[in-house]
Amino acid sequence: MNLYFRLAWTLLRCLFLPAIKPTDSLVVNRRVWLNDLDINLHMNNGRYLTVVDLSLIEFFARTGFLKAAIKQKWRPMAGGAIITFRKGLSPLQSYKLRFRWLYSEGPWNYMSYEFVTGKRVHAAGILKGGMVGQAGLIDCQDVLPFLPGNWQSLSELVLQTPAPPEVAAWRDAENALYNASVNQSKA
Repeated sequence: MNLYFRLAWTLLRCLFLPAIKPTDSLVVNRRVWLNDLDINLHMNNGRYLTVVDLSLIEFFARTGFLKAAIKQKWRPMAGGAIITFRKGLSPLQSYKLRFRWLYSEGPWNYMSYEFVTGKRVHAAGILKGGMVGQAGLIDCQDVLPFLPGNWQSLSELVLQTPAPPEVAAWRDAENALYNASVNQSKA
């Protein structure tokens, strides 16, 4: 992520915003700034994921996860992202970014996000990420004991909830893509 001013502003805002539960949706009001634009004068496709990173940080800060991660010296790591674009966001256009936790499995957490104005969805997707410690990726089950009380209610969800259909479909597509790549490199 390279939006350091927006990162500082996000962290500062979180000091004054109420805490949220991990199962809550985070809705953040944002605007398309001139440095977000590409040559077609709409928000650059890569900028969407950078803005998603900012929302992830806000989610972590407001749920208390960020403090635990810093204390344990864990680092976040993206494992993949899928996004679909429906309609571009124009210069200086305001929009809402809706962000929520979907599912966790092994070391991976799946979060959904949507860029919306009114009832129109401009872009939507899923982010897969995990935490890395000194020994590598940390299983979500092993992370839970270090998290604040509002995360403890997730332990049953993390361990017992089946993957939502969109996560299962993406996981299957990701595995097929990886296997095709491996098979092609062997040929």
